[in-house]
Amino acid sequence: MDKFGEYQDKTILVTGGAGCVGSNLTRKLGELNAGKVIILDNLSSAYEWNIPDLDNIEFIKGDILDDAVLKRVFKERPDYVFHLAAHFANQNSVDNPEKDLLVNGQGILKVLQYAQLTGVERFVYSSSGCGVYGLDSKMPFEEHDISISLHTPYQVTKLLGELYTNYFHNLYDMPIVNARFFNVFGPGEVPGKYRNVIPNFFYWSITKQALPITGDGSETRDWTFVEDIVNGLLSMGIREEAIGEAINLGSGKDHQVLEMANLVNELTGNEEGVAYIARRNWDAKTQLLSSIEKAERILDYKPKTSFNDGLKRTYQWFSDNWENIEECAEF
Repeated sequence: MDKFGEYQDKTILVTGGAGCVGSNLTRKLGELNAGKVIILDNLSSAYEWNIPDLDNIEFIKGDILDDAVLKRVFKERPDYVFHLAAHFANQNSVDNPEKDLLVNGQGILKVLQYAQLTGVERFVYSSSGCGVYGLDSKMPFEEHDISISLHTPYQVTKLLGELYTNYFHNLYDMPIVNARFFNVFGPGEVPGKYRNVIPNFFYWSITKQALPITGDGSETRDWTFVEDIVNGLLSMGIREEAIGEAINLGSGKDHQVLEMANLVNELTGNEEGVAYIARRNWDAKTQLLSSIEKAERILDYKPKTSFNDGLKRTYQWFSDNWENIEECAEF
């Protein structure tokens, strides 16, 4: 049997399934011969052209706050739920804190309620390793060392999501897993005002602009290739030892922002270099690094894609989809 053969013929709901992680996860589930993969996404920060075109994938445009839509998807009685839908991310939440709380707070509560009523086999929630650890957490970040002194509404509501999943696990014995993502990058993320730094840098580099670095460039991030994240999520869905746990999904390695910017410019042939601008006042964590020991032990998680290879594959995706990306990118 395939390593993830348990997904064969199963019905799987992926909220936020049109985004970077979601599109890669749903494609993999489709290739694993899942019976039906249901993508629920309101396309607020994703695009239909990015959804995998496979016979066993069904796309439903809708919002996790809409009870009529939730009733429709849970009528299919999904065996697994991967809850990736979110109001993303830090700056967006600072600019729109009420919407952040509505989507990331009430949204997950609604999805959990329907999942509990229909008796799902596993509920996997995409939390944020970059969010739930604070300045008082020691690096590399270990799962037990979370913080309640946070710097953005997004960080607050991602932790709130974990509190809700834990509540459903404790009261209803729901089989949940909290996945703490670290700096995901890779094919499938369209650049934009509130998107991550790597897709935005590729966009600006391709269009021959200097890459804006907030700080001095020595800041580090634990960039993790999306395929490694997907493999971690798939393991979370089937490993019994993962139930009730919060688990980091990172690369376990850190790289400087300036190093990343130079690699992006080198790949695209951009000679405009970088430009230094003031650090955002919420951007208090200059260093990020995950401990992935727990993921290795419980999930047999082994990141396989090097940072350099991941950047090359991301650039290839940009090249292959440039017409759509250029049309959709909004800054």
